[in-house]
Amino acid sequence: MLAALAWRNLWRRPQRTILSLVSIALVTALLVFMLSFQNGVYGAMKSATLRIFDGYAQLQPHGWADDPTLDRAIEQPRALARQAEGLRGVAAAPRVNTFAILAHGERSYGAAVVGVDPDREQRISSITSTIETGRYLAAGDSDAAVLGVTLAKNLDVAVGGDVTLLGEGRDGSVAADVLHVVGLYHSGVPDLDRTILEMPLARAQQTFGMAGAANTIALGGSSLAVVDRAIPALRTLSRRAGVSVLDWAALEPALRQGIALKYAVAMMFYATLVVVVAFIILNTLLMSVLERTREFGMLLALGMRPGQIGAMVWLELLGLALLGCLLGLLAGGGATLWLEAHGIVYPVDPRLLAQFGLPTRLYPALTPFSALFGPVALIAAITVGGIAPYLRVIGLTPALAMRAP
Repeated sequence: MLAALAWRNLWRRPQRTILSLVSIALVTALLVFMLSFQNGVYGAMKSATLRIFDGYAQLQPHGWADDPTLDRAIEQPRALARQAEGLRGVAAAPRVNTFAILAHGERSYGAAVVGVDPDREQRISSITSTIETGRYLAAGDSDAAVLGVTLAKNLDVAVGGDVTLLGEGRDGSVAADVLHVVGLYHSGVPDLDRTILEMPLARAQQTFGMAGAANTIALGGSSLAVVDRAIPALRTLSRRAGVSVLDWAALEPALRQGIALKYAVAMMFYATLVVVVAFIILNTLLMSVLERTREFGMLLALGMRPGQIGAMVWLELLGLALLGCLLGLLAGGGATLWLEAHGIVYPVDPRLLAQFGLPTRLYPALTPFSALFGPVALIAAITVGGIAPYLRVIGLTPALAMRAP
């Protein structure tokens, strides 16, 4: 009965009720869309950044991340890579990672040298698709190399030229080689374009005395979510193999912290928006309660208990919040799903977006959290705020209420 009375009372002033519903629905729709858009942007940022070079996860010898030396190695990388690829949706690429002095003519430059399996690497790293001049490494290459455009500029070398490599082998001996430049890549990340040279894995193992070993195994897949779901199984595999598995957050702690900070700032804004709207709605209801004081006095005189009247008012508020949030969820969720299929094109220079690892077309990502956070927060804030009109009503007496103006 109280619910029926509360619903009837909401529509005694339809203009006020409709305006309140529109306010709640608009804020709910905005929260659903903005959180989904953040999810999509940050997901694209993570995927694009990790796909450039790191991979979505990595298998590494214990301690390699803190002390990346050649003597920390995986002795049977191909076998371990095959086991990792036995997990659904996971791709794996062994790598040799070291540093060396590169020289061409009278110029020399320190760089990171990475030995890769060309076929496997194409499933892990997007560098393979950013070749600006020449081509990427091929399966039959022996003395070939690809390097970033900035590194090539520093060395004053072009496709077709030779680069001399001088470093230290795994056993401490001198590692020297001459590589033929077959391609220059432009990843869009300045640090990578000026510091990394890639060469065939077998050649790197021979040059640096690795005896078939590798330093890391980069992991990829159809999406970051696929590899994240495989992390527990990868941890089991890594324990058996005596190595460590690093997920994306461990590989890119700065990216993780940056995203966490952006989420924290956004949540403060969303919380402020929820509180402001809740107070506006509560103010409207409180004014309605004050207008109906004499009516409440008559109900009290007829035998209705103060707690019942207070519950009725609270149900009015809860019904308003539920209906407004439902409308906002439908509107915001529908708009988000449409944009999730079609994307949003930012009218800015693509190079600016590339600095943040973002494509030119961005897609929201509707998740249970992004869909429900706004409605639940609004309903909770409005429901808790309903204590004020509830206390106002249960404190009434028939005599005082009937004398109200």
